[in-house]
Amino acid sequence: MDLQPRDTAPGWKRTGYRIIFESDTRAGMAFDVLLLAIIVLSVGTVMLDSVRSISSQYGALLRGLEWAFTIAFLLEYLARLLVVRRPVAYALSWLGIIDFLATIPALAALVLTGSQYLLAIRTLRLLRMFRIFKLGQFVGEGEFITNALKASRYKIMVFLTSVLTMTIVVGTLMYVVEGGQNGFTSIPKSVYWAVVTVTTVGYGDISPVTILGQTLASLLMILGYAIIAVPTGIVSAQMVAPRGPAQPEPAFKLAVCHVCQAAGHRPDAEFCWRCGERL
Repeated sequence: MDLQPRDTAPGWKRTGYRIIFESDTRAGMAFDVLLLAIIVLSVGTVMLDSVRSISSQYGALLRGLEWAFTIAFLLEYLARLLVVRRPVAYALSWLGIIDFLATIPALAALVLTGSQYLLAIRTLRLLRMFRIFKLGQFVGEGEFITNALKASRYKIMVFLTSVLTMTIVVGTLMYVVEGGQNGFTSIPKSVYWAVVTVTTVGYGDISPVTILGQTLASLLMILGYAIIAVPTGIVSAQMVAPRGPAQPEPAFKLAVCHVCQAAGHRPDAEFCWRCGERL
């Protein structure tokens, strides 16, 4: 007796799902590549529209293109909701939220002036390249770096606390040494100067004038170079630490769960790791 749930979705819905959500078919790959091209063009249009000399000459054309891209993204988002089995699960997933946000700024521009430039958020949709061009193996490399950062988090927290304490102390000393007549009008502003100095940014909006203040600033500048190297060394040491016998990197399927859109399934997986649906 067959106890497995059967897919009762219409044929056109299954076909649309394979084209829109999958990239292992020729039609699916063509759709995804076309979508990436539209994303790049739409972001480029927004950037050009922010240049006054270009906007003054081609403003009407650029705004027309922005609306055309917005309509295309809106139709694509509605198509995704139509072919997916659980529209709410897709809409609340992080990819679904990004797809939805890609259509909002142009509509918000009707009410809030300048909000159309937030259309640059569409660049987040380029993350689909990892699935479309079969770059799943880079997921493991990203997890390696993430795990190293996670393992070093307590050391980094201690380091940042020490740096914060040092900048507060040095900022307070500079407030006492220089005073308001030289631009150090308050302790918070002096701490801001200390942060800018220790990170070697050096905006130059505030600078010490007295000999004692310049000496203290010189010491802080030299110390800043050593401070920058510390978190790098902490994470690097964690990355090269022995971890036992090396394990082969797991391969990942390109298939996405048709229920919750979860990806990253192992080759031998039969059920979705998130919702339990049969793949």
